[in-house]
This record gives sequence, C-alpha cells and structure tokens, in this order.
Amino acid sequence: APGAPGDGYPVFSAAEMRRRRDALASVVAERGISQILVYGFDRSGSAIGWLTGWPVTREAALLFAPGERDLMFVCFNNHVPNARRLAPEADVRPGDGSALDAALDAIASRAGGTGQAARPATLGVIGPVPARAGARLAAIADEIVFLDRDYVRLRLVKSAEEIGWLRTGAAMSDDAVAALSAAARPSMTESQCCASLESAYIGAGGLTHIHYLGVTSMARPDLCVPAQWPSARRLSAGDALSCEVSASYQGYPGQLLRTFTIAAPPAPLYQDLHDVAEAAFDAVTARLRPGATAHDLAIAGAEVILGAGYTIYDDLVHGYGGGYLPPVISRAGLEARQAADFTFAAGMTVVIQPNVITPDERAGVQTGELVVVTETGWESLHSYPRGLARIGD
Repeated sequence: APGAPGDGYPVFSAAEMRRRRDALASVVAERGISQILVYGFDRSGSAIGWLTGWPVTREAALLFAPGERDLMFVCFNNHVPNARRLAPEADVRPGDGSALDAALDAIASRAGGTGQAARPATLGVIGPVPARAGARLAAIADEIVFLDRDYVRLRLVKSAEEIGWLRTGAAMSDDAVAALSAAARPSMTESQCCASLESAYIGAGGLTHIHYLGVTSMARPDLCVPAQWPSARRLSAGDALSCEVSASYQGYPGQLLRTFTIAAPPAPLYQDLHDVAEAAFDAVTARLRPGATAHDLAIAGAEVILGAGYTIYDDLVHGYGGGYLPPVISRAGLEARQAADFTFAAGMTVVIQPNVITPDERAGVQTGELVVVTETGWESLHSYPRGLARIGD
C-alpha cells in the first residue's frame, strides 16, 4: 500500500528512494560518468519524479552525482515552493526563463566558471533534451552519453512499493470505468462520458493520465480504436463504446480497456470480435511468466487473432509503469509473427490489450488491463470484470 503522507503528500520509503539512487549510481560507475543531467518538459520525463518525487510540470532539470545532493531547477518559478515540498531531499531552485539553461550554467560553473576549465570528460543525459541545447552541451563536456535506455532498464522490474502504488492507480481506473458504465446512455456526449470517468477518482486524489473513448454504430461502423480527443458526437442505441482508461496515483497509473454496447445487444460482428479478443488475452497470458519471451506472446496472439481473419491496430502488449516500456508488440510484429528480443522477469508490469479489428479498419473492440509478472505466472492489478457488457438502457 502507498506510504504515509509526507507534508500532505504520499511518499515512498527512504529505503525505496535509496534503492533508486543506488541503481542510477551503478549506471554512473559502469559508464565512467561523473554526473547526469536529467530533464523533463511539459509533464514528460519520468526520471525526475522517480528520483525526487516531483512530477514535472512546465520544465525541470536535475543534476545527479553519486554522493551529492541533487540540484534541481524548476520552471515556472511559482512551481518551486510545491517542488520543495514534494522533493525535500533535493536543492530546488528557480529556473527563471529556462530550467535547462540554469542547469547547464551550473555545470559550467562547477567546471570552473567558463565551461572550459576542468569540464567533465563525460556527461550523462536522461530525458527529452531539445536539439537546441546541443551546442551548449558540447561546450561543457568532452562527451555526451544519452542514458535513456539505461534508465528504461532500471524501470522494468518494479519494487514492492511501486506495485502497491500501481494497484492504487489500477483501483482508481476500475472505479472510473465503473462510473462510465453506470452513466453512459443514449444522447450523452463523449465529453460527458469523460466527465463521468473523472468524477470517480479526482476526489480520491487521482489524476488523469489518459482516457480515450471510441464510439461508433455497430450497424455502420467507422472507428476501430479509441480516440485521444472526445468528439461532439452523442451516443445512440446500437453504438459500441470502447475505452482505454488510466487514472494515476502520484504518477503510477493503472490501465483498463473495455468495450460496451449501448442500449442494444452486440451485433454478431462485435460479438465475434470480442470473443476473439478474449481468446487472445487468454492465449497471451497463458504464456506470460518469468523466462517467457516477447516472441512467445506474439506467436500466441497471432495464432488467435490472425487465425480468425482479423488483425490489430493498437499494440497487443506493452510494458507500463514509469513510461511506455518494452516489450512493444505492434501490429507489424503480430503480422510478422515475431517480436524484438525480450525476456520477462518477475516484477515487470505490462498491459495486455487485444484491440481486435477487421482488416478494413472499420470495426474493432478493445479489452485488457495492466498485469504484473509473478514468480509463477501473472496477476491482474485490476478487479473490473471482463466481458462485452450492455449498458445505457
């Protein structure tokens, strides 16, 4: 379960935060790097939150060196007081016009004030640093090493505490889909559907990571996968409504995918698509255990989905929790019946999400959820029931 609140906010234990710093310090030692620049922009860049507890807002840049206190610059400046509360172990300072420029200035200052004397031989970089910073990076270090893959590797296996936080995000996501299924009815707009979703977790301290909806007539389908932006379309009897919902608990989201029919039984095509999706979920999870490979899962999914004459649009499988992680089994991988080399281990969290569609891409369903690989197999982090449910009567 999540840790006790610290200054009004849930916190990970000191031991968990040390584990993370030690893991990154091992990367520094392996690569022969003296320090790392960690960057985040516009709520993107999960490494800063993982190391400090501060989820990036507009911009943040962190200097990490083993054995030293983190130095973090934050923009906008009015975000600094909140950042100091959420990241109490870091030295948090205003970034003024640019947190990135402030961090680069600090590196140059440490190197002797000009950026030329005693500058670091190698500087590690994690996060979406913009290309415009390339010249400044080259001026303050002899070599720049991008460590995003190293960071992703550190996030693949979750600690027990992280899995606890993911369970909370999964429960909030379950509540959101339950609220949607209770509220959705003919004449309701997609935006109103989104409002019903959010009502289930905002008051409980959750945040929206994503909520994607797909609505189309089952008799005349023209959409095969949920959309990222709600349209002005109103639900009608005979529609299919698919959803992909991730409510987040302090940066740890669940992910639940379900399909419903609105005030009507499923059309035969939609029932068949969903039956195939359920069978694909079962086939993939039957092979999911420590030592299994992404190739094993791709073959399992292909046998069911392609064997039924269908395909997918969204990924069949992707890692999750701390980013969009490996392995990613896409449509191309499914149709080629192969996947990149990847072996599962206990503690990894992945989303299994068969988005089974017709080859003409006009009709589709979505089902699946976030699961954790256990020592003997897998466990769902969600409790919302499976199945193609009729709602809105």
